[in-house]
Amino acid sequence: MTIIRGVLLLGLTATHLVAQAPQRTIPDGLVREGKLSFDGRATTGGFTGSTPTLTGTLQGGQLSQVRGWVEAPVRTLKTGNGKRDKDLNKSMESGKYPNIRFELSGITPTGGPTDSVAVVLHGALIIHGVTRKTDLRGTIRFEGSRARVRTDFPLRLPDYRIGGLSKMLGVLKMYDDIEVHVDLVFGLEPRK
Repeated sequence: MTIIRGVLLLGLTATHLVAQAPQRTIPDGLVREGKLSFDGRATTGGFTGSTPTLTGTLQGGQLSQVRGWVEAPVRTLKTGNGKRDKDLNKSMESGKYPNIRFELSGITPTGGPTDSVAVVLHGALIIHGVTRKTDLRGTIRFEGSRARVRTDFPLRLPDYRIGGLSKMLGVLKMYDDIEVHVDLVFGLEPRK
């Protein structure tokens, strides 16, 4: 019984400390640099696609009140293989759905010092014309007048109606699950 009380007390103390952690205020910001990438697998082996072409904004405030968006043009994703890039654009119908977008509706800190805090990014991913609410675990690191936001998360392509992943009667196939990596640097501007 003493062990159970100790675990409960430890859990309550940790919850209290996170709740009492100082709330960080973030000024408005614009994406200054970044990278969106993904790791995929196919019958021919693994590959990575990436783009440094990202735009976005933050409307600042307390973390829970921060809003914003980030997007990347599908056509800028490159895998190092021209044929694969062409297939990627065809599967994602980049002419009809030109951007991958995340709309941020709030941030919940989950712990850490005030200069580098673990967070959950609440919002919606919009890919291939499909909008899905999601919570992404990540970190925000404050570096002077900049904030670096990083997140890594799994994504199932069929959840976004992305098909056409098989070629040559199924001999060549890309698997449905990818791992997405986002690393953004926002330049922060104090409100005037």
